[in-house]
Amino acid sequence: MGIRVSTMATNTTPLTVRSDETAECCPALLAEPLDPTDAVELAAVFKALADPVRLQLLSLIAAAPNATACSCDLEEPVGKSQPTVSHHLSVLADAGLITKEKVGRWVNCTIVADRLAQVRAALEG
Repeated sequence: MGIRVSTMATNTTPLTVRSDETAECCPALLAEPLDPTDAVELAAVFKALADPVRLQLLSLIAAAPNATACSCDLEEPVGKSQPTVSHHLSVLADAGLITKEKVGRWVNCTIVADRLAQVRAALEG
């Protein structure tokens, strides 16, 4: 995926993965046992990603120019109605994977590249 870093802030606390660069919250999934708090946080992200429509939406947003797409452009490619797409985008936003910014009657969605990198790092163990 051609993911670019968004300058938009998110309302969720970013997942922090232990590595040479960061040593905050969550250990790599396979490196050591997760504590209950880290497990809940990672499970919320995995739950958001465990739906084919949400994976497709995330991919569409990541492939868009500047990793930002209007929600109006996401309905047809996934074959879902506006309310359904809106629901799935909210789940992705709640997991910190995208940000949403209302523009008129539509919403611009932007990938949170740092969050995806942290999830990837948790899996690399």
